[in-house]
Amino acid sequence: MENDAVNASRGSLAHPDIKTMAEVNVDVLKPLSKPGKGWWMLLGLCVLGIALLFWSWGIQMVQGIGVTGLTSPVGWGVYITTFVFWVGIAHSGTLISAVLFLFRAPWRQSIYRVAEAMTVFAVMTAGLFPLIHVGRVWHAYWLIPYPNSRFLWPNFRSPLVWDVFAVTTYFTVSAVFFYLGTIPDLAAARDAARGFRKKFYSVICLGWRGTDREWHHLSKAYIFLAALATPLVLSVHSVVSWDFAVGIVPGWHATIFAPYFVAGAIFSGVAMVITLSVLVRKAFGLEAYLTIKHYDAMAKLCLVTSMIVLYAYLSEFFMAWYSGEEVERAAFWQRLFGGYWWATWIMLVCNGFVPIMLWFKRVRHSIAALFTISIFVNIGMWFERYVIIVTSLHHEYEPFAWGMYRPSMVEMGIMVGSFGWFGFWFLLFTRLLPPVAIAELKEVLPRPMKPVADSSFVGTGSPPGGVSNG
Repeated sequence: MENDAVNASRGSLAHPDIKTMAEVNVDVLKPLSKPGKGWWMLLGLCVLGIALLFWSWGIQMVQGIGVTGLTSPVGWGVYITTFVFWVGIAHSGTLISAVLFLFRAPWRQSIYRVAEAMTVFAVMTAGLFPLIHVGRVWHAYWLIPYPNSRFLWPNFRSPLVWDVFAVTTYFTVSAVFFYLGTIPDLAAARDAARGFRKKFYSVICLGWRGTDREWHHLSKAYIFLAALATPLVLSVHSVVSWDFAVGIVPGWHATIFAPYFVAGAIFSGVAMVITLSVLVRKAFGLEAYLTIKHYDAMAKLCLVTSMIVLYAYLSEFFMAWYSGEEVERAAFWQRLFGGYWWATWIMLVCNGFVPIMLWFKRVRHSIAALFTISIFVNIGMWFERYVIIVTSLHHEYEPFAWGMYRPSMVEMGIMVGSFGWFGFWFLLFTRLLPPVAIAELKEVLPRPMKPVADSSFVGTGSPPGGVSNG
């Protein structure tokens, strides 16, 4: 009866198939053992993607930026589209790990580790594209303000310089936040490992022993970083949206862009979390930890943000019509029925109509359906950025300056290769770090009725005395 009351007070997310806390260690640390053939096949595909990325990039550096389809009037294309896409993907990690932690959402424990890892690797991927877009990548350091004898200083009024500060700050805070939360779990991996891996985990877990003093300091630092990271969810992608909103290009100069981009970032990020967690769940047999209740909560969050995004789409079209400006009306008419009509309708269908199915409980409780919907959302969100950038630039004020943009094979190779780059780091994460947070997962499990000699308390879990990292 006591355990039932504890389970109910924790949001009914305790797992009935798990009998002891020691089983959590065994099940979650199992992916760190020898990987199967499927893992090696995926790693091979990611390596091929990385090879395609650097081969295409090498061609561009040797032959020049002219090998791309970028030209007047479309000076931004696939590169900036993919940059904004990956920055958006990174946002749900901070949302799930920090915001939901501060609000004590009981369903975050099993999924936030995947979300945090996705955040770090997505920012690493996004950071490549400003360097690629520069063309002469060896001059990219000019974006960084530093004293120099040539009196070269960035233009601080340019939102592209703001991106440098926003993205680097976001990456630093996210990486530290991610690492801090893994320390107790790294200690559990140390206790279970042998040989070189034991020495490796001993170093990176910083000698964690799970004492009350250590848990006290960890909980304080975790709360502080969560509070620090929360404003970044709003600020970083707002800064990215200002890359467009501060311009006078038709379709860009709008005050709705900041909340519109933030909602879209959370929307695409949650969809990517669903995609990745389903793969991790199936590959490593973590069905007892990533349950239908977790996916139902993520699906509801995805549904809410999809409604916000669809409302933003309709607001844009309405304001273009209501403004009475012919140029603005023409720009949005071109989006729907012009040369890029196919991209706009892919965006509307994938982001506005496909998520409507999440209203139905049967769909939210179907892992296969959620995985399929999340793929459509990721495709739609990439096309959303493509539509915003390309359709606005190719049809501005002067008719003589209108022109069509067609991505080259070099651009597409770099874009496809970025997914291989992201997948490579994520696969290494599943091999080296526990994909589910062991310590926080134990907080929603029933406590044993009597004290037991359980080695799982050493290094992970909530320590005796009730001190936890929450």
